[in-house]
Amino acid sequence: MSMFSIFEISGSAMAAQGQRMNVTASNLANADSVAGPNGEAYRAKHLVFQARAQEGSGIGGVQVTGLVEDNAPLRQEYRPEHPLADEAGYVSLPNVEPVNEMVDMIAASRSYQANVEVLNTSKQLMLKTLTLGEN
Repeated sequence: MSMFSIFEISGSAMAAQGQRMNVTASNLANADSVAGPNGEAYRAKHLVFQARAQEGSGIGGVQVTGLVEDNAPLRQEYRPEHPLADEAGYVSLPNVEPVNEMVDMIAASRSYQANVEVLNTSKQLMLKTLTLGEN
């Protein structure tokens, strides 16, 4: 394992958390949309993370392996005057829970910040190592 692999590991985590933030933002943006491009209600999406091992060691970073739709049922709201209401007068709304999305966004943000701190600490340690023996 290289001394610089910590940058690759933290970088992979920052990239994964950045994608998580994008998916959370998409979910929040569509929380009240009635229909998407396919004419159906938006379904919440979530990323699937997987550990990524480095060559010759048991540790490594993280990678995004997929994007899955939440199978929770869509919200039904009684709006008989709405043009997309079914024959019973109900409109299907996205299955996005804004509170859960905000918690997910905060967790992604904290994880991103923690990895930035790891990078900064590692950089400072390496710079201090280079100055050893100067005096």
